[in-house]
Amino acid sequence: MEPITERRPVNGPRVYGYLRQTSSKARHNALADSLAEYCRQHELTLCGLFTEWGPITEVRSPAFVGLLDVLALPDAYGVVLPARVHLGPKRIAVEREQQIAQTSARLIVVRAPHPRRGDTRPVDAGPRVRQREGT
Repeated sequence: MEPITERRPVNGPRVYGYLRQTSSKARHNALADSLAEYCRQHELTLCGLFTEWGPITEVRSPAFVGLLDVLALPDAYGVVLPARVHLGPKRIAVEREQQIAQTSARLIVVRAPHPRRGDTRPVDAGPRVRQREGT
C-alpha cells in the first residue's frame, strides 16, 4: 500500500497484467517491472501477472482464461498491457478485447503506438476509459 492524496494508506483499484512470450527472460522481467512501476505511479494495485509462454494460436488459451476468471471478480478494475500486441495476432486480439469488455473491466494500455479510430484520449493517457464517438 502506498499513501495517496490524503497520505493515508489505501488499496488502489485492482488490476492484472498480461504479457505474451518475449525474446528472453530478462525482457519479460523488464516488461513486468514496467507494468508494476506504471501501476505504482497511477495508484493501481497490480494483483497478478498472466503470461502466454507459447505462440498465441487460439483465443481461449490457459493464461487468457485465467485472466478472464480474475476479471470476473467483483473487485477487479482492469487489465494492464505494455502494448496491444500482447493480446496476440490481430484476429485473436480483437476477440480478446471483446471478451475483456464483456467483463466490464478496463483495458489499460501503457504504450499505445497511436490513438485508435474513435479514441478520444491522448496516447499514453493511462487508465482512462476509452470513449467511443457518440457515447
